[in-house]
Amino acid sequence: MEYFLTEEQLEIKRLARRIAETHIVPQREQLDRDAQFPHKIMAEIAEAGLPAIYIPEEYDGIGMGVLELAIATEEISRACGGVGVTYAASALGSFPIIIGGNEEQKKRFLPDIASGEKYAAFCLTESGAGSDASNIQTVAQKTGDGYVLNGTKQWITNGKEAHVYTVFAKTDKNKGARGISAFVVEKGTKGLSFGKKEDKLGIRCSATFEVVFEDCVIPKENLLGREGGGFGIAMRTFDKSRPGIGAQAIGIAQGAFEAALEYAHTRHQFGQSILNFQAVSFMLADMAIEIEAARTLTYQVARMIDSGARHYGKESAMCKVFPSDVAMRVATDAIQIMGGYGYMKDYPAEKFFRDAKICQIYEGTNQIQRQIIAGALVRELASR
Repeated sequence: MEYFLTEEQLEIKRLARRIAETHIVPQREQLDRDAQFPHKIMAEIAEAGLPAIYIPEEYDGIGMGVLELAIATEEISRACGGVGVTYAASALGSFPIIIGGNEEQKKRFLPDIASGEKYAAFCLTESGAGSDASNIQTVAQKTGDGYVLNGTKQWITNGKEAHVYTVFAKTDKNKGARGISAFVVEKGTKGLSFGKKEDKLGIRCSATFEVVFEDCVIPKENLLGREGGGFGIAMRTFDKSRPGIGAQAIGIAQGAFEAALEYAHTRHQFGQSILNFQAVSFMLADMAIEIEAARTLTYQVARMIDSGARHYGKESAMCKVFPSDVAMRVATDAIQIMGGYGYMKDYPAEKFFRDAKICQIYEGTNQIQRQIIAGALVRELASR
């Protein structure tokens, strides 16, 4: 479909696709098998200027928006969901600084992230606080010169590889969500360490670690916004970042679809290409329809966010739910079309299948997203 992208947006698409085809596709099987962080690929991504896309120009960024980030994430994920989330998760870790940081904090942290010299990570989830993010137990005790953090964050993308961590901790245990504050913690800070590296089903080349804070002292200058404002920063971050999950899911779905289409074209049974059989061709048609619908929704919501709209939580949840469900269906059908070959690691379909599943889970499960959407519908009805 024609999405009326500008020449700058098309150039981002071309750059990301060139990196995907030249550098990611030849390495993705080994990266997945060895659960190896893609350092060299991330260097290529940095060389192309892609980490700077969403960062304002005054902090050495390009000053574009969520749509451009989605375009790049989609193209990278079309080759490998693990590399796609490694790239996008640095944006997730940066958004709290962009949203809640003061001028000094933005100047201190964002330029190195824009250059790709440093990665960011977003630290909210804990073992007992996933969907219920307000239930975090990490605490930040105020001292004369700053704060002392204690607690453990779980399933943190970019984990040990990041250099800048945006961390959410309770500064007042009695206030629930209103007692959560946001901080920036730099790698190398005393008291910051890392637990086990997770052995995952999919997106295996992304680094997923426990991040541990033990009497971790940070200066008061690293508080983002005001005390008690952290939960709001986290929710605003998710509203801004969820189109990125949609884009990742679309890229995975597109990659799985292309693998299945090529296989169906070249695979012959009963004297003809299986693409000629209605049972197969209709499956591919449905896959193409759903991918295009998911892309349209995601791009439009990204444009809505970039336009400066004030409220887009419902729409942001929609473009996380629908594309991730589509990715799972498309990846499943890709394996079905490819039959036994699709089930084998010699072909990419099974990797797309494994990578797709997490898109329905992280940054808020699809069940939670539906709850957000339903709640917004009720509020809209009540306000009529």
